[in-house]
Amino acid sequence: MVKSWRYLGRRNKEQPLVNEGQAAALPVQYSLMANVDILEAIFAACDDVVFRRMRLGGITGRQAALVYVDGLVNNELVNDEIMKSILLQGPLTVPLAADEGFELYRLVRDSLLTVANVREITEFREACRCILSGFALLFLDGINRALAVDVCGWEHRGVEEPQAEALIRGSREGFSECLRINTALLRRRLRDPQLKFKTYFMGRRSQTTVGLMYIEGVANPELIAEVDRRLKKIDIDGILESGYIEQFIEDKWYSPFAQLQNTERPDEAAAALLEGRVVVLTDNTPFALIIPATFNSLMHSPEDHYHRWFIAFLIRLLRFSGSFLALMLPSFYIAMVSFTPEMIPTSLAMSIGAGREGLPFPTIIEAFIMEAVLELLREAAIRLPGPLAETLGVVGALILGQTAVQAGIVSSAMVIVVSLTAIAGFVVPSYDAAISLRILRFFLMIMAALLGLYGIILGLMIILTHIVSLKSFGVPYLKPWAPWTARDLKDSIYRAPLFRERLRPAYLKPREFRRIGEKK
Repeated sequence: MVKSWRYLGRRNKEQPLVNEGQAAALPVQYSLMANVDILEAIFAACDDVVFRRMRLGGITGRQAALVYVDGLVNNELVNDEIMKSILLQGPLTVPLAADEGFELYRLVRDSLLTVANVREITEFREACRCILSGFALLFLDGINRALAVDVCGWEHRGVEEPQAEALIRGSREGFSECLRINTALLRRRLRDPQLKFKTYFMGRRSQTTVGLMYIEGVANPELIAEVDRRLKKIDIDGILESGYIEQFIEDKWYSPFAQLQNTERPDEAAAALLEGRVVVLTDNTPFALIIPATFNSLMHSPEDHYHRWFIAFLIRLLRFSGSFLALMLPSFYIAMVSFTPEMIPTSLAMSIGAGREGLPFPTIIEAFIMEAVLELLREAAIRLPGPLAETLGVVGALILGQTAVQAGIVSSAMVIVVSLTAIAGFVVPSYDAAISLRILRFFLMIMAALLGLYGIILGLMIILTHIVSLKSFGVPYLKPWAPWTARDLKDSIYRAPLFRERLRPAYLKPREFRRIGEKK
């Protein structure tokens, strides 16, 4: 076997052994030289891949090789837990007989390696994945398997407070770019052996580690199977962020509404798991996906359950009212001023008319100018460093608004309307829900400019028709309002006292409904 591999397709020294794809599909060979040649063929021109050849236990000991990627491993662990553990052992001078070789292999695996996580590798495809994930691979001559030693030690960001999901009361911990840190944050909150974690490797080139987490016995098995099916269907060269996965597995790609919820907060992900949802974690990103999502869940914040029920109810009422204003206020102003000014109180109508006297643009153009300027300021503030962003947001808005009014380009009433709209949009806790409302606001402004109040009603009917038809992994998007589920209204706009929320949401079809009190 070894000879056939060593000379397979190799008629001269300049000709490579095999191409990368052929080498990755091979099993681990008995010959150490063959194994090293295979890996050198796979990692050709990769100067950061280290090949360390050695003899175990002295000059007469068995040959071995250690392969790892410099920068992905902790060099201290490599030196102390691998090199010193096996190189300084005297009794490792075992002959090359097969049976005794496996005794040596078991001795190294079970007694000499002091690292906790050691895995056996039998194929080079898996060996490459381990090497590129921060493992060090140890090969012994005469053994057709390798030991993958977990000595990961790359630089990564620690646990910090999420910037996009700030809370008054609650945990200050946020997910990081390291998958194992994120799973540990969830394990700390849910110390239940029924919390399961299933691993996927996605991306033909990136081989990104993706994890599916759910509570067995709570989450609906059909939901788990459907998420598993959609994840396995993803076929792309690289997964660089959880947004890639979201776009592949959502139900309707053309919808402006987010059909999956993303979060940086482990407490929010843990709460979703307890409800019977599933969470998808992706390596190299702090954003986890919560499945399924509804419009109701996107409007909730984790701290809603940290405050007393009437405080949370008032905050939610304010939040939903603000989202309605963010969607409707500019279009309502356009319709009233352009089509039905007689419906405005006389004193207010005279004030608006006086402010619009001499303006060169109709109301719709005026509204689009101000909304476009607001969106430009918002996008610029996101891209700038923190202090500059605050300066741009405050000074830019004041200067531009005041200057535009003085120059006679827009009316002061329009500046007030656009400012109120922007403030109302900030109360929406989910960025995806907020940006959906911002997009639809322009649609309603056009409908109001064309047909007035009738256009607004028609636009709202189109939006509601689309939302009613929308589903997230089989769950209607407007649950619990449409279809109506009276029991689940305890955690919608109204938030009942915590001891009243005894059951999990019925639309998730959990296997265990009761959360509080004796199981039934």
